[in-house]
Formats: sequence, structure tokens, C-alpha cells
Amino acid sequence: MKFVVTWRTRSGASAADNEAAAARVLQVFGKWTPPSDETFHQFLGRLDGTGGFAVVETDNPDSLAEAPAKFGTYLDFEIIPVNDVAETTRVLGEGVEFRKSV
Repeated sequence: MKFVVTWRTRSGASAADNEAAAARVLQVFGKWTPPSDETFHQFLGRLDGTGGFAVVETDNPDSLAEAPAKFGTYLDFEIIPVNDVAETTRVLGEGVEFRKSV
């Protein structure tokens, strides 16, 4: 199954605290490797420097909890299950047909 993972930096502290957190998250990220049961189709950073996006495929959704567990003190995560648009429109069409039949 595919997921879109988004993250944004946690801010709101002093400039010095935000600077220290930015340096620390880069240090931690430098030692991180994605879980072996995940395929990253895209791994993107926001141009404004406040976060990023990834399109990740895995048969083990529990492994997606690994990044928030390691980086959650620095970043806010959202993990959204997604489908290819052809599959999504097929399912939506089935819903339309069901409602017409009622």
C-alpha cells in the first residue's frame, strides 16, 4: 500500500532553541536509514525549509511509525494512505452506482 508522509518542523521556541533543534535533527537524520520493508518512490523537501513529503510503499504500515518515533520531538508528521487515481476513481464510481440503486 502507498502512503504520503508529510512532516513539518516544530517551532515556537526561541530562535536559539529552533536553531539548536534544526542542527540536532540534521545530525540525527544523517544516521537514519529507511526501514528495509519500505520503498520510497519520492522523498522531497519543501523549498521553504519547513518540512517535506515522501511517497512510501510498504506492506507493513506499522513500520511507518518508526520515523515519527525517532524524529517526533523535532517534526510533526501526518501519514495518509493513498491509492493510484485510477483505483480511487473506480471505487468512487462504485459508490455513485450504489447510491443510484437505492
